[in-house]
Amino acid sequence: MQIHVAVVFGGKSVEHEISILSAMQVIAAMPEKYSVLPIYISKEGRLYCDSSFTEVDIFKNLANVCLEKYEVQFVKKYRQVYIKWNQFHILKAYEPIDFVLPILHGTNGEDGNFQGFLKTLDIPFGFSDVLSTAITQDKVAMKMILQDRGLPITPWFYWYKYQSLDENLYAKASRLGYPMIVKPSNLGSSVGIMIANDGEMLKEAIENAFQYDDKVVIEKLITPLQEFNISVKGNAKKQSCSVIEEVKKDDCILSYQDKYEKENNSKGMASASRIIPAYLCKEEEEQIKEYALSTFQVLHAEGVVRIDFLMNAKTRDLYVNEMNSIPGSMAYYLWEASGTSFTELIDDVISLGIERYRNQHKLIYTFDTNVLQKNNKQGIKK
Repeated sequence: MQIHVAVVFGGKSVEHEISILSAMQVIAAMPEKYSVLPIYISKEGRLYCDSSFTEVDIFKNLANVCLEKYEVQFVKKYRQVYIKWNQFHILKAYEPIDFVLPILHGTNGEDGNFQGFLKTLDIPFGFSDVLSTAITQDKVAMKMILQDRGLPITPWFYWYKYQSLDENLYAKASRLGYPMIVKPSNLGSSVGIMIANDGEMLKEAIENAFQYDDKVVIEKLITPLQEFNISVKGNAKKQSCSVIEEVKKDDCILSYQDKYEKENNSKGMASASRIIPAYLCKEEEEQIKEYALSTFQVLHAEGVVRIDFLMNAKTRDLYVNEMNSIPGSMAYYLWEASGTSFTELIDDVISLGIERYRNQHKLIYTFDTNVLQKNNKQGIKK
């Protein structure tokens, strides 16, 4: 019997379009043993499902998608989750879903919110669980954990929107030292990121980042800089690493334009300029893999992730930058270079999600009690 897999993409996020690119790649590479339901979440949070959602061209006019396609919702009947068409559909009214593959990047998709919704529905899903996705999306929380566990990160501090941009901020910045990089705490795809070389630029960068989040991260800019990425696949019991890539860029940071707005941008992150495998000595390669496995474990990751590293090209000092719990293009290009096809990678992620679901259902969450049947006037706490 075929497993019905809902591939969910889009969402209320500044990474909406990037999610669409990733999902089209995933759908094209899905193993034949799965029956795929492509589910698009609009920028307003409305859900649509249509068999035509397999090519990126249909999403070039997002307004038309919402006007012309059928809106749906998740419903549950007994133990089975379904997609229900809200309006009359000549071919169908309900479609069963056995598994959800969330190809959602950034806010409301990669921050634990959607994963929590799926947990409430009690349906298995791919990639990391609620806690891990929430932590890794919040750069402040992630950095605190990595720092606590002794993993190397760049010197940094953070600032809330309610805090004044006063002398305390500039004193911290002075101790950190310019130049520095400013980014929203809860975004990805290089959105809202700026470099500050002095106090005036720092103020501008923070105000820019506050358009996207109420909390910003300020980090010491590593220069001269090299950037390396690696993917890790597995769960708490077993993990494996892909080859390492070096990412090339036109500026001091890998911009949104570098990632997605060049030629072949329909390939998303897979089209970014890169060297695979990266030119590293054996010791540096082993160090990156060691740190990657440790990061995967301490952040309770599952499925497949991409972990990004920064290296001072002169001193060769290495730093963990961040972990992407639902990486763009599922980092398939790293696994293809490691001998695992995109189709095999998707199958692995689905298998890991089903395994987690089965293991969690072996735990005890409720037990029988007669406390409500007792005639106990003291039973209500005050």
